[in-house]
Amino acid sequence: MSEPLDVMRKRLHMRSIRRGIKEMDLILMGFSKAHLADLNAEELGLYDQLLSENDHDLYQWVSQQSVEPEAYRALMDKIREGAVGVTKPAAG
Repeated sequence: MSEPLDVMRKRLHMRSIRRGIKEMDLILMGFSKAHLADLNAEELGLYDQLLSENDHDLYQWVSQQSVEPEAYRALMDKIREGAVGVTKPAAG
């Protein structure tokens, strides 16, 4: 039996806010609050996979210091939208 979507969203939210580095806590908490409710089952599955990645890799992808795997590209673009001010100063 698969996990109900509401339970999955709650689990992913908790994984989003309890990361290894504070910057990723802040970035993924914001993403979680803004977008988890709107993600479909496939997108939630991909986000679940993303949360298994190393925090230092995630931060480099968010801050565009390195390129994320193609499978995560659209999701990372969405996460980057909310990360302005955490990874770089907001535009004046």
